[in-house]
Amino acid sequence: MKILLAYQSGEPNRDDPYISLVPTGLCYLHACLIEAGHDSILANFSGWPESRIKRELLKINPQMIGISQWTHNRHISMDLAVSCRHLLPGCTIVMGGGHATFCYQDTLTDGSAVDIVVLGEGEQTLLELVDHLSKHADWHDIHGLAFRRNGSIVTTTARKLLADLDQLPQPARHLENSTGIDLELQPEFIVTARGCPSACHFCSSPAFWGKKVRFRSPQAIVEEILYIRQKFGLIYFSIRDDTFTADRNRAIDFCTLLVERQADILWNCQSRVTAIDEELLIMMKMAGCECIQLGVESGSPRILQQLGKSIVPAQIRHAGKLIRDIGINLSIYLISDVPGETDDDFRQTIDLVRHIHPDDGYVSPLAYYPGTRLFNDAVASGNSDIHLFEDRHDRALYVQDPQGDSSSHLLKEISSSRRDDSSRFSVQKERLGFCYTTNVLAGEWYRLRREYRAAEREFREITTLQTENPWGWFLLGELYAERGRSKQSKECFKKVLEIIPQHAPSKAALSA
Repeated sequence: MKILLAYQSGEPNRDDPYISLVPTGLCYLHACLIEAGHDSILANFSGWPESRIKRELLKINPQMIGISQWTHNRHISMDLAVSCRHLLPGCTIVMGGGHATFCYQDTLTDGSAVDIVVLGEGEQTLLELVDHLSKHADWHDIHGLAFRRNGSIVTTTARKLLADLDQLPQPARHLENSTGIDLELQPEFIVTARGCPSACHFCSSPAFWGKKVRFRSPQAIVEEILYIRQKFGLIYFSIRDDTFTADRNRAIDFCTLLVERQADILWNCQSRVTAIDEELLIMMKMAGCECIQLGVESGSPRILQQLGKSIVPAQIRHAGKLIRDIGINLSIYLISDVPGETDDDFRQTIDLVRHIHPDDGYVSPLAYYPGTRLFNDAVASGNSDIHLFEDRHDRALYVQDPQGDSSSHLLKEISSSRRDDSSRFSVQKERLGFCYTTNVLAGEWYRLRREYRAAEREFREITTLQTENPWGWFLLGELYAERGRSKQSKECFKKVLEIIPQHAPSKAALSA
């Protein structure tokens, strides 16, 4: 049975390199199908013209099409389903993802092009469904589905969540069986856990993945990273768990393994302000963690409580200080345009930003998403319509419309709050000893300020003390290229390729 798993981001996200990437969940489904012996193709149609998509659909001619639907691409994913139905009238069209799960009734309206919705975590459900369809067996009692039957929408028994995530195959091992996938960027994003114990009112993650966190083992994660490093030449990774440090011991074991296996990568992750400590941060930095993103949201205790954050500003300040003292870049998420937010609430957020000195940050107006307490409460109180997402075509549906200018003010404050001194690097080196992550961050800091000798000294120290670490050679190569020292630059890039033969930026630099 030939199966096509497809994703398409909305028109406003056509040029966004991250939103236009395939969700990791779809990559897991693809890997599961292939390892179960099915003929699966993974497709990213983001940015493709309609004519090209139609040609590809006819060329592949699948018997089943699975489409990933999230709130930002909810309308274009339905348009894709309609195109599939028109071109391939005999195929089974399945939809899954966060939006499809919580809005399956909108997805399965009378006359919909979608036949079946997979609810929530989909690997086991989709495998059973494909197995039944390929054998022409009745599938209507499979757990975790929604579909139309005799004019009504039916949901089957909820699927039990997978207990052992190590049972899942590594998505990167099957990414090449695809079309439209960016093999230089897609493997960078990995997931090591599912579930979130928090109860933030604006987030649907606990409702989709469950409130109990399920973890992959450190061994499985490191093996995946090393495979991607060797296969695709990636040496930078982004761990997209809601809270990577939720299990402290697992995080430490993971970092220990990275060091022991000499992975020599850089990476970032998301954490919670109450889930880090000094020892853990030191281990993370020694293993290559260069940035931690914290969900701060606000500096006002009242707004934090209103959003269901269960943290207070003092904890945010403490976490920020720990991260900065160890020398990891600090990135923060903030939420603006919260109903009832006063000038004093906003001032407290400004004060917090000025106190913790983030290196960068993201600001988003408070938005509705299905599956969140925020949206459910709004519907219950009559402040929002249950069909809000179906009726409106906005990519994001903000609680306050129109928004004010607080987002731009906060972004400007984040930008101006960055510390601009180099003394911290020597303090970090005295505290941690040699750590290539410190050298990378220090060297890039000097390089941006055109202090090239200092930058060269930092990168050169990596190549001297860790000759097989690609970061020292690569950054030296970039530095020399910037300075017009072509011969030295090429020598460095060649050294990178001796260590990481598939490293695409070094290949590109040598062929330029």
